[in-house]
Amino acid sequence: MQILSFIAFTALVAIIAYLKTRNTPNTNSDGYFLGGRSLTAGVIAGSLLLTNLSTEQIVGLNGSAYTSGISVMAWETLAAIAMILTAIFLLPRYLKSGLTTIPQFLANRFDVTTKTLTSALFLTGYAVVLLPIVLYSGSLAISGMFNVPELLGISHTQSIWICVWLIGIAGIFYAVFGGLKAVAISDSINAIGLLTGGLLIPVFGLIMVGDGSLLDGISILMNENPEKFKSMGAKTDPVPFHTLFTGMMLVNLFYWGTNQQIIQRALAAKNLQEGQKGLLLAGFIKILGPIIVVLPGIIAYHIFEGQLENTDSAYPMLVNAVLPKAFVGFFAAVLFGAILSSFNGALNSSVTLFGLDIYKQHFNANASERLVVRKGKTFGILLAVFAMCIAPFIEKAGSLFDYLQEVNGIYSIPILTIIVVGFATKRVPAIAAKIGLLSGCLLYVVSQFLLQPYLVNKALANAANNGIADAASLAIVKADAYPHYLDVMAILFILNIAIMLVIGKLYPRKEAYVQEYTKQVDITPWKPVYIVGGLITLMVILIYYYFA
Repeated sequence: MQILSFIAFTALVAIIAYLKTRNTPNTNSDGYFLGGRSLTAGVIAGSLLLTNLSTEQIVGLNGSAYTSGISVMAWETLAAIAMILTAIFLLPRYLKSGLTTIPQFLANRFDVTTKTLTSALFLTGYAVVLLPIVLYSGSLAISGMFNVPELLGISHTQSIWICVWLIGIAGIFYAVFGGLKAVAISDSINAIGLLTGGLLIPVFGLIMVGDGSLLDGISILMNENPEKFKSMGAKTDPVPFHTLFTGMMLVNLFYWGTNQQIIQRALAAKNLQEGQKGLLLAGFIKILGPIIVVLPGIIAYHIFEGQLENTDSAYPMLVNAVLPKAFVGFFAAVLFGAILSSFNGALNSSVTLFGLDIYKQHFNANASERLVVRKGKTFGILLAVFAMCIAPFIEKAGSLFDYLQEVNGIYSIPILTIIVVGFATKRVPAIAAKIGLLSGCLLYVVSQFLLQPYLVNKALANAANNGIADAASLAIVKADAYPHYLDVMAILFILNIAIMLVIGKLYPRKEAYVQEYTKQVDITPWKPVYIVGGLITLMVILIYYYFA
């Protein structure tokens, strides 16, 4: 019954997506890559949320909450503010230039080499980090919910391999052969199911905690685990409170404002008003995100008494423990849709970046739009297969969500830096952007993967020599030994901007950059955008104040 309901709901979403997109032209770049620039606010919001809300979020962030409590909600709540900033400041400029990819702006503002370097960074990040993690975390969830090892009589590792390839093949059909609109439509349908199913997990979990009473469950959970309900994270937590004002906002602004995988949905808006409304609607809903991606982790901590060895298994185990069997197939189908959404989003963006920014730019400048799309699809298939081959090895990477965020810093902050400088200045030259990209990546790698391990290990060795052995004290030693990676991001962001501005002062462009309006869509702003954005920001502040 569980498997039948899973297949039925998954097939329903696929059929609806096909019927809704069969008349959308997929042989030209606007039709395939941007859904014909026809997306409305509701579709944009649903697609943004589901592309983001996948198993690396649901499994990984709940795993962090299991350990550290509600303070990790910063990844959700501050995302709302980042979307407001994107809606007000970045999206109008993107749509004014009629962009299909973010690197296109960099070609106009700096030069083609800067665009190519940025596209290559995006593609490398998607291939090596994002796509494999989405596949692995999705496989972990699906395998756990259906108990695939016992069902098929195989090992845990073999079940991960099987699930990875099933998810990957399904994702190829959606993203590569359907284009962005197919992804966006299926996202919107699945978003409804995910929000419904995602809310059921904490509800049933609280009822179990309260022995049949939801209100008693809330009271028991908060009274018996008060340390888990503090919004201001300690310095040993994954998100110390001070990092909200350093690298946390920068990471969120990169993700929601410049990451091709995400912003491509807003670039496909039929006009600026629809794009702004879609971003703000997604921002408002994002405030409720901790109910789905943080609270279950705390419930799991209470139910399993903090005894789980692998914190990333907290969410799948909670689902099996609290969800009535009749709902398991439906929720697995919705979760499967969320997995596909993140995979599809990154894969479709990769196809877009390769087709327009790599193939047409450097291999065949005279290629027809049909050929560009076809070459992009071929690349997408190869990229997906590559990710499917390495995804099962992510099992040894540690905490999924922390690993994802830290490694993404290699390219996220350098890209954000050159985009900010590109929009904020008129005469900073292309050479400054290239140096900013390369120095940002290199300095972050040296900091996090060479200098940090050396200093942390040295500090731990000194602690051992001084007889310090308990986990809490060692955690403090590690935190004091080196700045948090979010602080490192903020430091490098400021340093890279300073480097670019100095170069711009010494070797300015001969002519000031002037952005042209391509008139592909109407860029009249939505009048209440500032008021609505202010109200959402106030809600975020009140949430932090309540749980302080």
